[in-house]
Order: sequence, then C-alpha cells, then structure tokens
Amino acid sequence: MTIENMPMSRALNAGLRRAMEDDPRVLLMGEDIGRLGGVFRITEHLQRDFGERRVLDTPLAESGIVGTAIGLAMAGFRPVCEIQFDGFVFPAFDQITSQLAKLTNRHEGALSMPVVIRIPYGGHIGAVEHHQESPEAYFTHTPGLRVVSPSTPNDAYWMIQEAIRSNDPVIFLEPKSRYWQKGEVDLAASALPVHASRVVRRGTDITLAGHGAMVTTLLQAAALAEAEGTSCEVIDVRSLSPVDYGPILESVRSTGRLVYAQEAPGFTSLGSEIAATVMERAFYSLEAPVLRVSGFDTPFPPAKLEGVYLPDADRILEAVDRSLAY
Repeated sequence: MTIENMPMSRALNAGLRRAMEDDPRVLLMGEDIGRLGGVFRITEHLQRDFGERRVLDTPLAESGIVGTAIGLAMAGFRPVCEIQFDGFVFPAFDQITSQLAKLTNRHEGALSMPVVIRIPYGGHIGAVEHHQESPEAYFTHTPGLRVVSPSTPNDAYWMIQEAIRSNDPVIFLEPKSRYWQKGEVDLAASALPVHASRVVRRGTDITLAGHGAMVTTLLQAAALAEAEGTSCEVIDVRSLSPVDYGPILESVRSTGRLVYAQEAPGFTSLGSEIAATVMERAFYSLEAPVLRVSGFDTPFPPAKLEGVYLPDADRILEAVDRSLAY
C-alpha cells in the first residue's frame, strides 16, 4: 500500500528516514534530536536506527549548529539542522545570512551548500515568548536561500526530501500547529515539485492565498463563504522563495480579486511582496485592490491573546466582504 494516513509530524519523520536511507551523506543535527527525538518528536527513533554519527545531539548553540553544518557541507555532507523553536533561530542569523546564503555566489558557483535548516514556526500552540514567531520574511529577503513551507502531511513528506536533495541552502519552515493534523501521504510519488504553488480548492468569485498553517484557515473560511453563496478559490503558495506565481496569477485573472493571509506581521512581508507583484502583473484583471490579512505589527503577544493576534476565518471573511464590495 503506497498511501497512508498520518500526522505531519510522522510524515516529516518518514521523509527524513527515507532521505537518510537513500543517501549516507545526510546527517541530522540539533538540540535534543537524538535520544529524545526532538521537542516535537520529529526525529524520534532516527538516532536509534542510524546511530550517533548521523543523528547528532548538539550543544544549545544555534550559531554553532549552523556554522558546523556549513563546514560539513564543504566536506561533502548534506546536513539537516533542527532549530528547536522559531524564536531561537536568531542566534544563528549571522551564520545563515552572512555565510550560508552567500558562499555559493562567493565561489562563483563552484561550491554547493546543501544545508537544510528546519524551523518549527507560527502560533496556535499557547507557548511563551520566543516560541511562536513567524520569521519567514527575514529569509525570503535574503538572496541565496530557498524558503519553503508545507501545509499538509503529504507535502511535508516529499518537500523535506526534495529540500535535502537541493544543492542550495533551504530554510524549511514547519507549521508546528499542524504537526498533529492528519492527512493522506502518497509514499510512491510526489504530486508537485517543491517550488510549485498549488490550487487546493476551486472557486470563481475571489482568490484566497496563503502558506503554512494559514492554508487550513483559508479552507475553513472558504467553506463558510460557500454557505453564504460566495465561491472562493484557495491557493497554497508552498514555496516562499522562489514564489511560483503562475497559479496565483491565473486564478486572479479569473476571479479578479485576491486576499492573502499570513500569521506574520503585515509590514514588509511575503504578503506585501505577493500583493505588489500581482498588482504589477495582473493589474487590468483586478476588480478590487489586493487585500492582506496578517498578524499585527507588534511582538507576538502572551498566549492568552494569540487568538486576537492570529488571523482566523472571521478576519479572512471580513476581507472577502470588503473585496467583493468594490
């Protein structure tokens, strides 16, 4: 049987396992990923099955983890780093943006940097400060990095393998609030390339787009809108850098409207970039301005306020109504 139903956490574990089976150069590195299996148990049993030389428990030093991974990549390995929580990536930010992202260009393409940095990101888990960030804009703004985010278990299983096979550094953003959400995983074949956007629901009146955990929220909003007679097309962007604009533009040229939703703050964000690009490339198809629904331009609040901060179906539907009112 090639199709199994599993949560995203298990799909990621299976994808990492398959990548390690396929290529002995693949190494996993991170804090508590070995014996413990990681905070979210994404790497559970992998050290037991592949040994301590391929699944390494590291010191609590994110800059050291990424710096070591850079050296391993130079030596011919394909390291996969786990950052325990999104807010802990910033101690490694200099290594990622000043070194990892630039080394291939600095060597005029002669040196590959096949490093994957896995980052559980986003809210909805009721965590404390530094544990519910959405830092994707920092990395999409950095030339030399590829940035992707799965929204389903099937995408998680295949995209982590494709990220590991990439000769470029990949920031792999895992929506941690969806770790326990189950879905079908086709173990035989990938449906799409890693850098492709995907239409996940067909509609005719308005296009809703987003990435990561927000895709599920968009589908919830689309179902509620349908009950009120509005047909929403939903697009999962999947690849944040580079962005596959083809399906987005095709949809907008058909519906004439676009709402982009994200957990991250709205100012200078992925939603800002997509809104600007759609306005440039599909201006004469638009019946209304592109609207954005996002987290607020404030630090992520205490857990009891995250329901106010994070976009939900109601905020998305309010933007749908505003768009349709033009």
